Amino acid sequence: MAAIDRPPLTTVFLGGGTPSLLTPQQVDQILHTLDALGGGRSTWECSMEVDPGTFSLEEIQGYQRVGVNRYSLGVQAFEDDLLAACGRFHRRADIVRAVAMLGEAGAQNWSLDLIAGLPQQTLAQWEAGLHQAIALDPPHISLYDLTLEPGTVFGKRYQPGADPLPEESTTAQMYCRAHEILTAAGYDHYEVSNYSKPGYQCRHNRVYWQNQPYYGFGMGATSYVGGIRHSRPRRTQDYYHWLEQGAIVPPDLSADGDHDRLLDTLMLGLRLAEGLPLGRLQGEFGPQTIANLRSHCIPWIDLGWLELVPDPQGQEHLRLTQPQGFLFSNQVLAGLFARLGE
Repeated sequence: MAAIDRPPLTTVFLGGGTPSLLTPQQVDQILHTLDALGGGRSTWECSMEVDPGTFSLEEIQGYQRVGVNRYSLGVQAFEDDLLAACGRFHRRADIVRAVAMLGEAGAQNWSLDLIAGLPQQTLAQWEAGLHQAIALDPPHISLYDLTLEPGTVFGKRYQPGADPLPEESTTAQMYCRAHEILTAAGYDHYEVSNYSKPGYQCRHNRVYWQNQPYYGFGMGATSYVGGIRHSRPRRTQDYYHWLEQGAIVPPDLSADGDHDRLLDTLMLGLRLAEGLPLGRLQGEFGPQTIANLRSHCIPWIDLGWLELVPDPQGQEHLRLTQPQGFLFSNQVLAGLFARLGE
């Protein structure tokens, strides 16, 4: 395929499903194709999701050779009973073995994922898991709340409010304790769900949070290019049919207007610890829009969930406070969206 005149790719993320089931040769073929389309392969941050127990040392070494230089390890929990309850096939021994293999292969940039709010999970277990994660010394840690998807076996088994699931007050405590424990251990809480040591923030995910353009490939993948968002079919049959038709016109084509772009910018940018520079927003959306935004923020500022602070250059930023603003980010954003839509 001929290269198209566009800025070179800077990051690649192989995720969704279990990409560690691919061989290094298959990954190399994917990366070679992307390099032909976007270039810059030698300088990419190339991340790959890997599940403990699904790869060998030889495979990790192979991924390293073909250009994968960052790994996201789906640990979820350290207790075998919790892993079994949430349908995971790996166990704690697999996690320890996987981390050892990453180290032996020379992988320096990797993340460890944990999930809060698992069935029967206690606050004490959560805190113990955080300390076990710290002991493995990952450069990056991602923490997520359990999400129950309708229609899935897990979603049918554990309905919201069911006894096996921790109460919301407990999961809120889990969030706050994670902030206390991880920041005390030297991790920067740089995004609502993410912590890193200096120099190890996820470059790829920052593209999303800063509302920059990106390409998505595969079933259900979403792209954002030239201010236009589009998604690929989610069902296998529909996806193959779309490919057979030439995959020229992306389905669900939609262009963002100024109001939509503002809402997206707030929803994504406020996830970052540094928040959003109001001067840049004013240049993009106009002084009246930002004046309205300031006035709408007052209730959340009074609650201590939002704040206006200068950066080292004296530019004013709107940001969520830590950890309370991060914890209540959904309520803040819902309130702002309602007020901005009036």
